Order: sequence, then structure tokens, then C-alpha cells
Amino acid sequence: MTAVLGIIADDYTGALMVAGYLESAGVRTAVIFDRKAALAVPDAAVLILATRTRVKPVAEAMAEVQAGAEALEAAGCTRIAYKACASFDSTEDGNIGPAADLLSDRRGGAAVLMSAGYPAFNATVHQGYLFYRGRLVSDSIKSHDPHTPMSDPDLVRFLSRQTRSPVALLPHRILLEGEAAARTAFAGLVAGGSRYVLADTSDDGDVAVSTAVALAEDAVVVASDPLILGYAKALAARSPAMAAANLRHVDGPAAVIAGSVGPVVLAQLAAFAVQHPVLTVDLLDPCAVADQIEAALAWAEPFIGAEPFAISTATDPAGVARTQAVLGAAGAAQRSECLLGGIAKGLVARGVRRLVVAGGETSGAVVAALRISWVRALPEGPLGTGFCVTETAPKLSLYLKPGKLGADDILLRAITVMQP
Repeated sequence: MTAVLGIIADDYTGALMVAGYLESAGVRTAVIFDRKAALAVPDAAVLILATRTRVKPVAEAMAEVQAGAEALEAAGCTRIAYKACASFDSTEDGNIGPAADLLSDRRGGAAVLMSAGYPAFNATVHQGYLFYRGRLVSDSIKSHDPHTPMSDPDLVRFLSRQTRSPVALLPHRILLEGEAAARTAFAGLVAGGSRYVLADTSDDGDVAVSTAVALAEDAVVVASDPLILGYAKALAARSPAMAAANLRHVDGPAAVIAGSVGPVVLAQLAAFAVQHPVLTVDLLDPCAVADQIEAALAWAEPFIGAEPFAISTATDPAGVARTQAVLGAAGAAQRSECLLGGIAKGLVARGVRRLVVAGGETSGAVVAALRISWVRALPEGPLGTGFCVTETAPKLSLYLKPGKLGADDILLRAITVMQP
């Protein structure tokens, strides 16, 4: 069966989240990390290309989006959507606006419907302003993100700095009137010269109407999870049915790799440390990266198969400041990813088969180090989505977790959930 939709996701954890929800809805989905694998996936209604375009420089990110769109089209996808995170994390230069430019250009200048937020997780957009956990995003923890600090809550203004022409707003009051009124308003904005339209996401009703508009008006979709999910499920419903994959976790030793920063992952590691050993790797250690990797693996060897353990580069805000003062923000991130990717590779070589990975960029580093080309996502379970299994040897179970999400005990519970 030819896939009905190709999705380019701006990070790995978001790609898996969407895939898990689609599998729960009965839509067979594959998550691809290497775009060359798009032609190799045997059967999927939706193909999701997981990228790391959220934090890459604009030119590099757009080259990846361009190549990804070409690969998905070559695999048979006639529609391509771009998935950003709920808080539309980006800098003033991009990369959400440039992705919208690129995908619109590939469709001959087609109109773009944008939608941020995720009401179910208390991320909403009202009158064009983004709220995260009930606060303007500029007053939330998202304003302190080391890669993409969100200091401007006005998404219409913020996204207009990224796109070639200003972004227009499709407000909640129009969406409340239903699909017909919203389609009329959208068409009017486009006819008036607005190539990009941001829809409010005040509640799930806004998402449902916006999804109907995107389908009816054949717009390019650049959106966060809820609209992407509605869009994908609606397209899949129009095509021959394909049952979701029947998947089970892989058996074997378990470990946690954590590279995210901030209070959430520190609390999760502290809870994990009450029951299991935790090693924190110091990014300012003067030793070479290779030597640090070998030291961490030597520490881990007695625990492999005996009990779960965690290896982390996470630190508190003061530690982050010290590290970035010496290495710079990019240098610190790069060293962390090199260390944790190398450690993950070494752990798998020593028999670890279940890996919990905390942090979107860390997930990308681990997947790259393990050379995983594509995976199947498991349907939503007790801890939500983010669980997947590889299709090629060595068979692995992975849980790729956003760094800023989850209860304090989520690392412990994830290890328990990942039983075959």
C-alpha cells in the first residue's frame, strides 16, 4: 500500500509520539531516521521522517527538509506535512517559517495552514498568543530553553519574522462558527494575499475545524501534534484499511541515557537513583571523549543484566552555566551528544537491549550512533507514546522521551513497561 501522507518531524521524540497515537488509531505507521529507508519500509499508511531540524542552522535544516520531501515523494507520498512541537520552539530565523516556505514552493506557492499548541497537554494558542501550561510561553520554562528560547508569545508576529510574507490569523471566534465559516475566512485571507495562516488552538474544537479546513482547502500543513494527527487519520480513512502493526518489546538488559537539562529530568534521575545506580558524566572533565566513554562503560559493565542503571550528563542550572561558559552552548551540546551516543553504542555492544533515552537531541544522538534507519512505534500505553522497536538486528526496544515531560518516576516505570 502506498503511504497516504509523509510527515517531516522536527525532532525524534515528536515523531514517535505522533506515530504511537496513529498506531493506537489503527493506522500503520513507520518512523524513518535515515531518509534512504523510505523506499525500504514494506507497508505503512503514514511515513514519518524524524529529523533534528528544530535546532540546526537554517540552511542546513532546509537542505534536510528538501531532501526529506524528495525521499517521501519518491516513496509515493503525495502530501507532505511538517510537524513542529506544540510550543513551536524556534529562533527568530526559523526553522518553522523556512520549512513552510519550502513546502509551499514545492506546491507552486500553495497556501499554508499553521497550527501550534496541544490543548490536551495545556499548550494553547488564543488570539495568536501561545500559552504553555497556562502561562504565556515567554513566562514559562520554554523561555529558558538553551537552544530555542521562546521570548515572544505572539506567534503571528514571531512567525512573520521567519516567513517571506506576514502571517495572518484565523481566530477562535471564527473557528467557533464551524467549518463553513472557517473555510470562508481562510479563503478570504488567502485571496487577500496571505500565503500563511495561523489558526488559533484554544481548544480541541479549534483543532477539529482547522483540520477540516486544511483538508477541504488542500493547504500545506505546518503544525504541531493534534492537527497533524487529525489530518493523518482523516487521510488514512479515505484509503484502503491497513491494521496497525502487532508489536512487542524486546527482552534483555535495560539502561537509561539522559542528556536533557532542567529540573524535570533532574527530578526523574533523583527518583531513579533511589532504587538503581546513576553515573553523571562531567562535560568539563579534561579527559578525551573516547576516554570518558570507556570509563563510563567500565562503570556500567557490572550492572548489565543485573539491574537497570542510568548514565547522564544532566546538571542543574549553575552547572549548565559553568559548562556553557567554558564550551559555549553549542560546544556543550555537541560534547554531551558525542559522549552519550558513544556510550549507548558501547552498551548495546555489551548486550543492552532496552534503552530509555531522555531528551530530544539526546535521542537523535543515540539513534545516529546506533545507526537505526527506521522503527515501528508501539501504540499508546500506560505512559503514553514514545516506545518503539527496531526491525533489524540487533533487535532493540527504545523509549525516546522529551526531556521536559513526565512524572518523577517515569524512568522507573518505563523500564517496567518495556517488558516483552
